[in-house]
Amino acid sequence: MKYDGSIQNGSPDDSIAGKNEGVTRREFVKLAVAGGVAASAGATAWSAATPGSMPTRALGRTGEKVSAIGLGGWHIGTGGLTGLESIRLIRTAIDSGITFLDNCWDYNGGTSETRMGQALRDGYRAKAFLMTKIDGRTKAAAARQIEESLKRLQTDRIDLLQFHEIIRMEDPARIFAAGGGMEAAVEARQAGKIRYIGFTGHKDPSIHLKMLDTAVEHHFHFDAAQMPLNVMDAHFRSFEKNVVPRLVKEETGVLGMKPLGFGAIVRGGAATAIECLHYAMNLPTSTVITGCDSMTLLDQALQAGRTFQPLNAEAVAALLARTKAAAANGQYEAFKTSATFDGTTHNPEWLG
Repeated sequence: MKYDGSIQNGSPDDSIAGKNEGVTRREFVKLAVAGGVAASAGATAWSAATPGSMPTRALGRTGEKVSAIGLGGWHIGTGGLTGLESIRLIRTAIDSGITFLDNCWDYNGGTSETRMGQALRDGYRAKAFLMTKIDGRTKAAAARQIEESLKRLQTDRIDLLQFHEIIRMEDPARIFAAGGGMEAAVEARQAGKIRYIGFTGHKDPSIHLKMLDTAVEHHFHFDAAQMPLNVMDAHFRSFEKNVVPRLVKEETGVLGMKPLGFGAIVRGGAATAIECLHYAMNLPTSTVITGCDSMTLLDQALQAGRTFQPLNAEAVAALLARTKAAAANGQYEAFKTSATFDGTTHNPEWLG
């Protein structure tokens, strides 16, 4: 089956921070150091247009603008939060300028999507750019999971649907095969149930590149791709160095996740939380998704977004020098080196 990527994309828009803010995506990338992507201090449009507000950035070539910080979905469904606390946290995030909401069909047995759906009532759905993920590699499994997500999220349209945990070299071929999950995603898009299509993974940049290559073979263009981007990734099995430049070149939205390495980077003393978030925001990311299971952590994420200014080359170099030794063996990124965080490995039936 062949897919025409031109069907799914909105009007191309090179502007990262808006038509009148002076710096386009291409100009920003020219100001960046490939592989380190340290922004020039002059590229101030990469931060908020209004001091103290949450900056917004372009989502690839879709024409959409999303908040530079995104709210992670896994944490809102954990036992550390009650349902009412989750709803309050999500709504506070939206009221404070976070528009990009992350979630997944399999998070906490569906609790994360259910709570987010409840939070998006009363007019909040219209204020959010809603993303969720599915695990299905077959058309039947993907179609079923899409419908379940729509029901839990209490919406008739998901803004961005992503294939979750592309962590095996065979995953791309399975998704694009006849009767594969991409057929369900394309049909859902044609039916108006989803708007854009992307994929995620946390294991190895070579697998992301395989997914992008497989898409090219099928004449398909992904709208977004999600991956770990943090101060440790820069040194070890790096998505920043191996995947981000290609996404920028192809005008695919760059979604950063695990900016704190599930908190391990901060707990280990390698960098502060704000340093971690600012480093990931300093890359050509559309949004940096961070998990918040308390109002304190949400306030931290909001502070990072509101105070961000592009880091100069010297600041980036100093931070990377400070974290290089700690990153050498991947100990702060266990999601790359072990199966501990691989939900579909522990639950292969989710793949279909």
